[in-house]
Amino acid sequence: MAYRVETGDLTDPAILDLLRLHLDEMYQWSPPESVHALPPEKLAEPGVTFFAAWDGTSLAAVGALKELDAERGELKSMRAAPGYRGKGAGEAILLHLIEEARRRGYRWLGLETGRPEPFQPAARLYAKHGFRECGPFGDYVSDVFSMFMSIDL
Repeated sequence: MAYRVETGDLTDPAILDLLRLHLDEMYQWSPPESVHALPPEKLAEPGVTFFAAWDGTSLAAVGALKELDAERGELKSMRAAPGYRGKGAGEAILLHLIEEARRRGYRWLGLETGRPEPFQPAARLYAKHGFRECGPFGDYVSDVFSMFMSIDL
């Protein structure tokens, strides 16, 4: 399936609903100190670019690229809509974010995800595209719940 990926409108009700679902699930599956997903107001801050993948007029997935410095970026708030899980929507966003990172001249891209079972499909997707487990970066600290992954671009 082909998705149209574009800069996302953080006032769009469909996008806000998916981000709310994402945050609710993160708090359901994670201890509060290990929830690193960004709410919409943080996704709108300078240095963060938010994207949405669309299937016609239906929102399929979201994700963001946060600039850490001139050569490094971080993936944030990656989430496929429930009806699009396993249908390539998350992969479409991931590939777009990797390409955007390369276009910006980043040499490294990192992410934080959880270790428990609900996070394993995402971890497998990242690994499929070359991400490997690494240590904490930026302001993160090591904890048993979080998994950090990175790729050299």
